[in-house]
Amino acid sequence: MTDPLVPDPAPAPPPAAPPASASVHLPEARAEEDAELRTAMQRVRAEVAKAVVGQDGTVTGLLVALLARGHVLLEGVPGVAKTLVVRAFSRALGLDTTRVQFTPDLMPGDVTGSLVYDASAGEFEFRPGPVFTNILLADEINRTPPKTQAALLEAMEERQVSSDGTSRPLPDPFLVAATQNPVEHEGTYSLPEAQLDRFLMKLVVGMPERDAEVSVLRRHAAGFSPRELTDLAAVVTGDEIVAAQRAAAAVEVTDDVLGYVVDLARATRQAPSVQLGASPRASTALLAAAKAWAWLNGSSAVTPDHVQTMLVPAWRHRLRLRPDAEMEGVSADAVLSSVLQQTRVPI
Repeated sequence: MTDPLVPDPAPAPPPAAPPASASVHLPEARAEEDAELRTAMQRVRAEVAKAVVGQDGTVTGLLVALLARGHVLLEGVPGVAKTLVVRAFSRALGLDTTRVQFTPDLMPGDVTGSLVYDASAGEFEFRPGPVFTNILLADEINRTPPKTQAALLEAMEERQVSSDGTSRPLPDPFLVAATQNPVEHEGTYSLPEAQLDRFLMKLVVGMPERDAEVSVLRRHAAGFSPRELTDLAAVVTGDEIVAAQRAAAAVEVTDDVLGYVVDLARATRQAPSVQLGASPRASTALLAAAKAWAWLNGSSAVTPDHVQTMLVPAWRHRLRLRPDAEMEGVSADAVLSSVLQQTRVPI
């Protein structure tokens, strides 16, 4: 018990406030750093354009997914440069890339790795699979059975691989870019909802415009080979990628915008053509994509416009339509467009 006649110790003085000039220049320094990082991301687009023509939207979608620490499902007919885009994208980033051709006989261990007996040591050792990379190109992912597809679930969600009771972290950054053919269904296995839900976005890779296709032929006539990307170089560093991811995650979001995302999700669940609407995970995915898109465009806060831009690619693969609606030709994109028109936008 303290003696009441002894005065209490004097309180410690408050910490000195930073100089006025420091408080003024701090936001300016951060804004300048963000501008430099955005310029670096723009260099990635320009570098990829040296090898890929007419797929600017796909490249931008991959950038958004990278900044949001998500994964991308690329859907398009053969020959529209899905694989080339991913290879050029990874080379421009200077990241390790592994391509896995998914086939019906592919086993889970062929992707994640497996235990192999080492005769010299007299024990089993884990040999990492191709998933231990920065960018995993899962080519024609719907051609492998669900058992092998599910092998990617832990890697995509937890960014680790568990084997023999041991969890092994994957490299950072880590992005899965999976491709699938929308027109050829013989010998394919539809991705389950749990698998689709792990993809941040589904990008539809369409046919290039006429001028872009002429440019493709002109490049090939001049000797360009898509198998060799020797002209491409890494234009960003790993530290810049991590810093850009942190900057995108720090973009502000108001309660009105959060409520707008929730209203959009609830509207999909009530749409008459929808059997399974957007889940809370879909809402968080849309928010992450909108923040990355806002940062890429130089905005300090997410606006409804950013949400609207990212809505279709972030949710088109998460909706399950009613069978009768599918028979009538209703698409997820059309449903989402209708939801956007009918949901009140916060002012």
